[in-house]
Amino acid sequence: MKNDYPAMLHRFAIGRQMQIFAIALLPLVAAGMMHYGMHVLWMLITSYVAAFCVEFSFAKIRHLKVDAGAIVTPLIFTLVLPPTLPLWIVAVGSAFGVFFGKAIFGGLGKNIFNPAIVGRLFITISFPAFMATMWLDPKTDAITTASPLGVLNRGQDFNYGLMDLLIGGVPGSVGETFRLGIIIIGIILILMRIVNWRIPVFFIGSVFLITWAGSLIWPGTYKDPFLSILVGGILFGAFFVASDPITSPYTQKGRMLYGIGLGIITVVIRNFAAFPEGVMFAVIIMNAVSPLLDDMVLNRPKKREAGVQS
Repeated sequence: MKNDYPAMLHRFAIGRQMQIFAIALLPLVAAGMMHYGMHVLWMLITSYVAAFCVEFSFAKIRHLKVDAGAIVTPLIFTLVLPPTLPLWIVAVGSAFGVFFGKAIFGGLGKNIFNPAIVGRLFITISFPAFMATMWLDPKTDAITTASPLGVLNRGQDFNYGLMDLLIGGVPGSVGETFRLGIIIIGIILILMRIVNWRIPVFFIGSVFLITWAGSLIWPGTYKDPFLSILVGGILFGAFFVASDPITSPYTQKGRMLYGIGLGIITVVIRNFAAFPEGVMFAVIIMNAVSPLLDDMVLNRPKKREAGVQS
């Protein structure tokens, strides 16, 4: 595929492509509702209403139409939330993410950061008790402070089976626990060329390799590399968040470096920081350096040519 950012952005930004992406995520919404109940649907509706209010207001001010990104951002935002989250926090996070993550930059195609993750990061820091300790166990319908990621990070006895992790019968965010569906949908979107394979492959691959190497050297700190991929939001983040063509690099080598950077930051935060999950922080950080990665790749031949001429 030709490395042409305007063409790629246009292809993704048109309504049909956004609709395909949104439709592809609906099975994850259905799985979330099946595991966690109808509150997930109310969260989704609240997210769309709050996001649309911001989108519509900015569209009126700028005398523009509401862009196609309004279809996807509230959907992704809902899928990265705990299923017990109060609706007023959902509204705050959705509105904040769209306002400060996209609208303030001028709309779709001009934003630096993924707006859904901007909203998620804001409410994670603002309401930590709701975001990190109030998980819903779908098997017992009880609120718990434990999730597979937290259990693995704390080195406790890991009693979650492989099928539970793949099908989604475990505590976690709405869209991250049906991992088998994430993998299948992600592969389909890659085959349709809506998602570029380099980012998820290098992201997931780097997490696995770094964790595997770390487990050999510091087994008490680094955990099982296979389980590290199957807990938390790595799979969802790799296929549906980090691969956002607007906030990720548009050069092929830049995407590879981007994926590796995501993996490194995620592993470091998971193993050494206070927050158990590092994916959203990794995405925000790598969004910021995404243009730099493209500049490094594009300017490298020029520097090489200048060195030969001198």
